[in-house]
Amino acid sequence: MTLWFVFALMTAAAVFAVLWPLSRRVPIAAGGSDVAVYRDQLDEIARDRASGLIGEAEAEAAKIEVSRRLIAAADNAQAVPNESDGSPLRRRRATAVAALVSLPLGAAALYLAIGSPQLPGAPLAERLAAVHENAPIAKLIAQVETHLEKNPDDARGYAVLAPVYLRLGRFADAVNANRKVIALSGETAQRQADLGEALTASANGIVTVEAKTAFERAVALDKSEPKARFFIGVAAEQDGDKTKAAAIWRDMLAQAPPGAPWAATVQQALASIGEAAPAPPLAAAPPGPSAADVAAAANMSEKDRGEMIRSMVAGLAARLQQNGDDIDGWERLLRAYMVLGERTKAQVAAADARKALAGDANKLRKIEDTIKSLGLEG
Repeated sequence: MTLWFVFALMTAAAVFAVLWPLSRRVPIAAGGSDVAVYRDQLDEIARDRASGLIGEAEAEAAKIEVSRRLIAAADNAQAVPNESDGSPLRRRRATAVAALVSLPLGAAALYLAIGSPQLPGAPLAERLAAVHENAPIAKLIAQVETHLEKNPDDARGYAVLAPVYLRLGRFADAVNANRKVIALSGETAQRQADLGEALTASANGIVTVEAKTAFERAVALDKSEPKARFFIGVAAEQDGDKTKAAAIWRDMLAQAPPGAPWAATVQQALASIGEAAPAPPLAAAPPGPSAADVAAAANMSEKDRGEMIRSMVAGLAARLQQNGDDIDGWERLLRAYMVLGERTKAQVAAADARKALAGDANKLRKIEDTIKSLGLEG
């Protein structure tokens, strides 16, 4: 209430400053003094003529000019209104009072009609905090996209953006980025599996013919590729062949390494079709985001998506400290750190991945390829 009172006083002061001149009495023009001056000039011309200072023709011309000015001054003096009765002054004062009252009332009525007086305040500090919180990811994405516009053959840039697009719900962009990576850097089991996942997400969780082809190609390149095998099971279940889906998922659990992060997701899939799931070798850690989780992220705000991504990265890093045999997890972690602009953490994670995968030549080769593609080999 105090704030509104202050605003009202400021408005009144501004109106008074503008309208104050209207309330003052305007003095009558001094037309009589001008007439006297011109008469004195006529007398002076006559004296100069008599004393011989000017000639007859010059004196006559000067008299004509001064006489013309004398007549104009006399006319102006007669035209000046007489404010002794106070009528014009009263009208100006009435105008000032009307403006003083109507302008604030009109502004208030207009604000109440089209404004939002019930909206809560938005302090500058909170707005700036929100901007800074959401800025890093969005800014980095924009920077990479700008870089790719100028360098369309940079496979590393597409490899960085593809998983981010997927988690932000930009499925068409994720599909395009994965295709670019394969076209520029060649196919691997993981790249084909990532493409199939993006195609499935873009089809609202349906494993399309194109997506299934990508998953089958991934399995042909690497029979142990878990993402591709899982979605092939999903495709079988969607086709109505639950027996085949259950067989694929049971086989995955039977071959799962201890603490496999995807084991719980496979167990849930088996349970969803009414099949009992065998226990994994060890209790599985919480799985990463499923296709449904990725689709739900599309409805989140920028702030919530940013928090989700940071939480996922932290959880993934913690799981890999316990189960360092997960090649997919290491590759996701490295890309995530690069997207977040945390290059130092990415380099540390790359060194940890090399140590954890040193006993498996194939996985070590794959992680070295990823490290090189991300520019972390130095």
